[in-house]
Amino acid sequence: MKKLVAEFIGTLWLVLGGCGSAVLATRYPELGIGFAGVSLAFGLTVLTMAYAIGHISGCHINPAVSIGLWAAGRFDKKALIPYIGAQVLGGIAGAGILYLIATGKENYELGEFAANGYGTHSPGGYNVFAALLTEIVMTFMFLIIILGATDEKANKKFAGLAIGLGLTLIHLISIPVTKTSVNPARSTSQAIFVGDWALSQLWVFWVAPIAGALLAGIVYKMISAEENKGQKV
Repeated sequence: MKKLVAEFIGTLWLVLGGCGSAVLATRYPELGIGFAGVSLAFGLTVLTMAYAIGHISGCHINPAVSIGLWAAGRFDKKALIPYIGAQVLGGIAGAGILYLIATGKENYELGEFAANGYGTHSPGGYNVFAALLTEIVMTFMFLIIILGATDEKANKKFAGLAIGLGLTLIHLISIPVTKTSVNPARSTSQAIFVGDWALSQLWVFWVAPIAGALLAGIVYKMISAEENKGQKV
């Protein structure tokens, strides 16, 4: 239960901090936050939570991360559903807090509320194929970073830094395409409040991140096994 509470809080913070910067701060262009600021905000949420709850739950705060770790043989299958449930609920709670804050302004228009999308709902107008490919590749690389940085042979003191900066870089690349998901819980939380098109496009932001995470788990397990084999020889 302690681990699930930690995952709930961590995902809440990720959505509130990352999506919050996109929904609230970008309404003031003169401050210069833009894509770079939102990217950094998402990276900072993961970095801070990595050191705050990493020792409690592992700080997955993302269903794709839990699934990728399981595929790599680093996470118990029995814990998958509880973790994913806690992450989705935490994301919704974070989006709910953000909604209450955002609507506290007179004449506020919800707009896209940082919901992920493609086609007319992609910042750059990218189609569904580009969205799927982007999310698969970005999630794949995110999991490779996580698996490598938290490997027993790695210097784990800097794992949070590597993972947080990795997520920042991923956002810098992919915000123009999908507003960056790589996290089904983050996508679900915003889509619930937007409804309509966001819910109809949500499947992309479950299927693609999970596919990328599974592939990364399998690949990392294979290359790390080959490394161990080579050292034994």
